[in-house]
Amino acid sequence: MKDPRQYTLFSGGLKGSEAEFGRNAEIFDIREVNFSFKGHEMERVKDVRVLTEEELKLGDISMDIVSKRLGRTFPEAEKIRRVIQSIFHMVNNGHQIFVLGWILPDDTVKGGTGWAVELAKFFNRPLSVFDQDENKWYTWIDNKWVEDSPVIAHQTFAGTGTRYITEKGKMAIKELFERTFKNL
Repeated sequence: MKDPRQYTLFSGGLKGSEAEFGRNAEIFDIREVNFSFKGHEMERVKDVRVLTEEELKLGDISMDIVSKRLGRTFPEAEKIRRVIQSIFHMVNNGHQIFVLGWILPDDTVKGGTGWAVELAKFFNRPLSVFDQDENKWYTWIDNKWVEDSPVIAHQTFAGTGTRYITEKGKMAIKELFERTFKNL
């Protein structure tokens, strides 16, 4: 039987998906670490870990590379750079990655959330995305999305995604936690 107190969720505490992952982690008494940075507006301020300038630089990457990898342009604005840098810490600390959003035809995920997906692919992390239009979970297997019903299989995991979470998205996160820890 899985003891949820042995698990840690790494997230960012933003409104929408990240806050919803945190609320569900709290229900199951799962440790939570929400990465933040100076000037970051969070909905969920539980277990906040404010990254130093030096730590943020560990996740620094050219916005040209991010734009090329995701097939779209991102502004060079400092705020999006900080978000990209903090996403690095979520993915780097979580062995398994869960994302809510929309899978695009080129197999990327819409918005800045897509960077978490690309990092997870690059780091070869177990990766699942709930597509809110399809109302289905997909797991990245052999370089393609495969429909799945994932469970939290690693004691460290990241939960991130769109700020624009739907009721289906909220239910998907709830069911993910219940599938994993239902016998407790």
